[in-house]
Amino acid sequence: EEEMVAVEVEKMLRLAEQCLERKIIDSRPKYNPRPGHRRVLSEGGGEVSLFLPPEVFQRLQTESQDTRKELTPIEEASRLNQKLKANCEARLARLPPAQARTQKTSLTLSLQRQMMENLIIAKARRFAASGTITGEEQEQRVLYTNILEYEQDHEWPKLWKAKLKKNPDDAILVTGLVSCLLSCPDHPVIKLLKRLQYRVYNRLYPLVSKSLPASPALLMKPSRSTQSLLISDSHQNVSKSGTGHSLSSDASLNISYSELDSDGPHTLDRENLFEDMEQFLTQMDRMHALKKHLKAIVKDIHIAIDQLLSLCLLSFECLNTASSKDLCVASIEEAFFTPIWSPLLTLFRKVHRERELSFESSMRLYQDASPGDVGVASKLYPQDPVVLHGSYPYESAVQELRLLCRDCCPQKKLECIVRTLRLICACAEDYCCLHEPDSKTAAIGADDLLPILSYVALHCELPQLVSECAALEEFIHEGYLIGEEGYCLTSMQSALQYVESLHTGGFQLHNTKFI
Repeated sequence: EEEMVAVEVEKMLRLAEQCLERKIIDSRPKYNPRPGHRRVLSEGGGEVSLFLPPEVFQRLQTESQDTRKELTPIEEASRLNQKLKANCEARLARLPPAQARTQKTSLTLSLQRQMMENLIIAKARRFAASGTITGEEQEQRVLYTNILEYEQDHEWPKLWKAKLKKNPDDAILVTGLVSCLLSCPDHPVIKLLKRLQYRVYNRLYPLVSKSLPASPALLMKPSRSTQSLLISDSHQNVSKSGTGHSLSSDASLNISYSELDSDGPHTLDRENLFEDMEQFLTQMDRMHALKKHLKAIVKDIHIAIDQLLSLCLLSFECLNTASSKDLCVASIEEAFFTPIWSPLLTLFRKVHRERELSFESSMRLYQDASPGDVGVASKLYPQDPVVLHGSYPYESAVQELRLLCRDCCPQKKLECIVRTLRLICACAEDYCCLHEPDSKTAAIGADDLLPILSYVALHCELPQLVSECAALEEFIHEGYLIGEEGYCLTSMQSALQYVESLHTGGFQLHNTKFI
């Protein structure tokens, strides 16, 4: 009996143990084994063990620590503000209605003040908190640290700051400070400038290292059969015109279509046509891609100049005035654009190649045109060649405009255009005095300026002026586009567009009213 009781007790204990194990298994959260996890089997009959392997246990512990992420200062302030708001609403709810109405305004103002203070403190703590700053903020912090270390090792920044503190509005001092800064290659500002220049050049090089694309209008070259068809048609037109009979446009079109539809020797080679069409579409896609790249590069340049200006103002707080900022930006742009302007202009010329070809065609057709041929009033240019002494009208303005391509800074190029228009006005007044010596009215107006500027652009013989002005429109600061500089640039662009249209016959040259 004792042996039977022992066996029964052992069975009951085993049954209780199994029930306890099942209860533990059911109460535990479902465990979904991840890739790389393995299940450990007990030494018994292949049952799943209740314990995890050590590597899985360590990984789960690490993940649980990662999930308890520390809140950022902004998030902490937001939670605190929510608690303050809830407490304020609960306090108002406990007050009697009459007292709640009287105290609601004061409590609301106090709550808003506390919430604003919490946000301000959180923003101040954000820069001191570790691991919560962005990459851009981290870069600014490193640059500022480098500036402080540089100023500890060099004396000239302190000397310039002392000078500008005495005379903060002295433009000569500001220009001298920026020039001195740009002449120090080991300064953090100049190191940043070199990095940004390389970044832009690195994007430009693969786009401009290849040859200029052919004109999309010239890509649709006729196939051999089409060329023979055109030659045949031209011979027919020449022969008939020699006998005194000229074909009308409708007749020539009828002949061309009839020969295309016939099965004669001038059948169109469809394979060549499809190849030409495919080449044309490929070129158009390439041109669209170039425009997208140009737009992105222009945006990068604007961001780079803003970064350089911010770092300069961070280094020398005395430059943080309107006039000093303008001088600083002008010096930064000159240093930034000088080494990269040539490839940058090449990309602009690729994008505006069609316009340059139109300008060049008009320039070749009308290189001998007189001012009157482009709509200049007769009183605004001398009729007698003796007065010009062997030159041509507005020669000084033409020579000045040709100097535009020598500069590599957008601001200096814009100044060249302004000088060109001033020379045009001066020449127009001199020529007007030859015709009307006693005239006291203004010699030239807006309607007179554009034809003269078109004449000057024609004789300048520089098709790249189209791309130069397009680049200036992208990089000239908006403040300059409002005054005289903006008016001169707009006038130059209008004149260039007029010259581009001359070879198409869109404008009649003789006795036209220039709009």
